[in-house]
Amino acid sequence: MSATLFSPFELGSLKLDNRIIISPMCQYSAVNGSASAWHRTHIGNLSLSGASLMLLEATAVEAAGRITPYCLGLYSDANEQALAEVLDGVRQFSDMPIGIQLCHAGRKASSEPPWRGGSQIALENGGWRAYGPSGLAPSDSETLPLELDRVGMERIREAFVESAQRAGRLNFAAIELHFAHGYLLHQFLSPIANQRNDEYGGSLENRMRFPLEIYDAVRAVWPAGKPLGVRVSATDWVEGGWDLEQTVELAKHLQMRGCDWIDVSSGGVSPRQKIPLGPNYQIPFARAVRAATGMTTIGVGLITEAAQADKLIQDGDADLIALARAILWDPRWPWHAAAQLGATVKAPPQYWRCEPRGAGRVFDGASFGQR
Repeated sequence: MSATLFSPFELGSLKLDNRIIISPMCQYSAVNGSASAWHRTHIGNLSLSGASLMLLEATAVEAAGRITPYCLGLYSDANEQALAEVLDGVRQFSDMPIGIQLCHAGRKASSEPPWRGGSQIALENGGWRAYGPSGLAPSDSETLPLELDRVGMERIREAFVESAQRAGRLNFAAIELHFAHGYLLHQFLSPIANQRNDEYGGSLENRMRFPLEIYDAVRAVWPAGKPLGVRVSATDWVEGGWDLEQTVELAKHLQMRGCDWIDVSSGGVSPRQKIPLGPNYQIPFARAVRAATGMTTIGVGLITEAAQADKLIQDGDADLIALARAILWDPRWPWHAAAQLGATVKAPPQYWRCEPRGAGRVFDGASFGQR
């Protein structure tokens, strides 16, 4: 088997069967931050996909840090218990490692889910005041966020720590910190959203300070040996905003701290962004970060075909490939990719007999008697 996409990989101490990651994808289906029956169905479904690692959706570290009122959270005992029940059910039938992405929405909080338009929810309609590094809203139609003072920043830092500790108790395999897509830690990084005049604003060193403090605080409580990574937006796609050069500098600071991977996405901080969408459109950023630092890098962005993903790994553009929309569309994408590339994947024995004739031996460990 020559398919690099299905070669094993070590992410810190975590041994992965292949290079396919399930990207964090918001489901907007939680109740007061707690996982619901939808999560049991959604996570259970994708846990049988044959990917090597699933990262759960952007999970708020405090109630005010939710993107929408329906976002998953890990800030209360009730949140922790609900997620434990979901994970216990999933783990009965799948040994796929599951990680979690911890997030604070910052000034993008208190919004409707996408299928309701995604607009900010007014206070009188059940919304809440959002927080940001500066009192700047993403657009003129939105209420200005409250500028975080030191007390607020310390509260959020401690919220990340407490959520990481809860993640440890839930035996998550990995944590990804969300420094991307226009959420709070990206807001501190980007000069578009961060116009502070203290030691957390202005220069690149200052704008990186709070996100790096969050990383350090989480690393201090996350079990030694368990991988901790970061998702970044490599560019704001806006002139004068965050860009690739600054991303590389951030990656070097994270590398010095022992960060296990960089998940390279882009955009999200400004409605003025102009993104040239197309297959692999974010891969050049992942390639550049990997070339500059040698860090383990996850590539994302309109990766839909098996041969396409395999070539990206073979060419050294990224070490791992993360799928989002493609695996929602086809929850058995890794099965089909393995069949196309002559590889094998794990699958539950209840499904072993589903292989079409002529597909070859796709399921690792399957019994291939008469069908």
